[in-house]
Amino acid sequence: MLRRSPVLWLFFLVVLAGCSQKKKQLTDDSTVTVKEFIEFFPELPLPVQLADSSLTKKPGDSLRIGNKIFSQFVPDSVTRLLAVKGVRPQLFPIGKVTVADGETYLFVRSFAGAKKAALALVFDKDSFVTALPLLSLSAAPRANDLSSAVMDARYTIALNRQQVAADGRLTYNKKVYVYNTEGLFTLILTESNAAATGANTELLNPVDTLLASHKLTGDYRQDKRNLVSIRDGSKPGRLLFFIHFEKDGGACKGELKGEMSITGNHSGRFTENNGTCAIEFTFSGNTVRLKELEGCGSYRDIKCFFEGSYIRKNKPAPAGNKKKK
Repeated sequence: MLRRSPVLWLFFLVVLAGCSQKKKQLTDDSTVTVKEFIEFFPELPLPVQLADSSLTKKPGDSLRIGNKIFSQFVPDSVTRLLAVKGVRPQLFPIGKVTVADGETYLFVRSFAGAKKAALALVFDKDSFVTALPLLSLSAAPRANDLSSAVMDARYTIALNRQQVAADGRLTYNKKVYVYNTEGLFTLILTESNAAATGANTELLNPVDTLLASHKLTGDYRQDKRNLVSIRDGSKPGRLLFFIHFEKDGGACKGELKGEMSITGNHSGRFTENNGTCAIEFTFSGNTVRLKELEGCGSYRDIKCFFEGSYIRKNKPAPAGNKKKK
């Protein structure tokens, strides 16, 4: 059973209390130096532990970082990671970790419409260097799907995800990053038991029996182990999908279940509700083409992507319209 630690809630209460003690507010009508910007973030003890559940409640406006202030010190390309179409993110400090005679890590969380996110910013000699997305939500955290980010005493950052499958199997994915002397985050470790728990087993389609009345629904395949299955969504304008692929003789795998928004007569887009993953679906006749728009590394191996064309082999009959035998 997956459990969310109450220690994480206490941790964030302490962090927010520390933030509220800062006298200078980072409002857009203020004049702020980079030193004052960094000092606005309270110092955090290691290890730093962030859970997806910590993103659900927005702090008070006194803690908000103005968008103009933020853009003074952080490139717009980073802000775009946090925004949604037509909505600028509201930004708040979590805290910072300072390396003696080295870089400073600033942990930020943001709110933009239904999207909530956290990321780490790296400053060196009072200048922005790079950023690493940590967590993302577009709905309430689910009890069977937990994500966290942890910085340890060696300043490595581990991104963790645990899920309980429909059959009760517990799977996990872990990715560990380290900031290097070239000013980049390098992926140094990946761990997952997904292959072990699902290897050499029959491919199970979790959406197989669901309603399929929309014109784009059906099972699109390349072969028996490469499938895009699409069914009716939770409401009009949305479609449920399940993707499973195995490339390079099974050496590179990926699997993802989610709900896309219909963006046109022949297109749809999925934005992952607990990370940075985004996939574009383009339909033409009985073919669907996938294009990974943003990193979906939590659902696939490093050297392969959600991409390629799949042909619809069959379109399930709508529920209630199947012929009786």
